[in-house]
Amino acid sequence: MIPGEVLVAENAEPVATLPGAPRTTLVVVNTGDRPVQVGSHFHFAQANTALSFDRTAAHGLRLDVAAGTAVRFEPGVEREVVLVPLAGARVVPGLTLPAPGDLGGQR
Repeated sequence: MIPGEVLVAENAEPVATLPGAPRTTLVVVNTGDRPVQVGSHFHFAQANTALSFDRTAAHGLRLDVAAGTAVRFEPGVEREVVLVPLAGARVVPGLTLPAPGDLGGQR
């Protein structure tokens, strides 16, 4: 065994992240000339303006990726992302675009 190694049984089921949470799939294109990264708990609707996607559909959502990770969008590349609702107090005080403020109740 290597320190920090995680041993998983061959027949183990995949770990479910946020079981029961609604998922939204969006197509995103980086229209800029540089790569853009978006972190796991960033309010996706407020992501870099070079990313082209349905921001209204992304309101109140974040990437469905492991905490502390990010997704990188290369220039000109189209990719699908899966989003889940932001949890907790659901208040976004402001990130890069005009702040939406209170996101309201659970979605």
